[in-house]
Amino acid sequence: MTGEEFSLPLRVYIEDTDAGGIVYYVNYLKFMERARTEFMRSLGFGKDYIFNHDLMFVVRDVAVHYRGPARLDDEVCATAAIARLGGASIVMHQRVLRSGEVLAQGDVTIACVDRSGVKPRRLPQDMSQTLQSLRG
Repeated sequence: MTGEEFSLPLRVYIEDTDAGGIVYYVNYLKFMERARTEFMRSLGFGKDYIFNHDLMFVVRDVAVHYRGPARLDDEVCATAAIARLGGASIVMHQRVLRSGEVLAQGDVTIACVDRSGVKPRRLPQDMSQTLQSLRG
């Protein structure tokens, strides 16, 4: 992975955990989703931009490796960085960490689609240029 990594601090709440107080595996994906959303928002590509350009992003592929458990009340951070950029897709390398320890990491491919027909479409040029500049 190269380029700039965005980091979002999060707290583990009881709703994120299983009966043993450990984060349920699917909730790592929710943490990653929040990091992707806030990353794009920080670049000026929030919901207003997305709606005004009649597009959506849908997850096409996820590969996550779990390394260790997060527990109730832990402070963690979820990260997002551009790993690869295609004409109509973005692969983000993402991690969830606690005090620098990687708890989960993986790559998430999101596809750009038009809102009305949910058909693939190219990333808007300004978005593509901004994201390309972050690849390092």
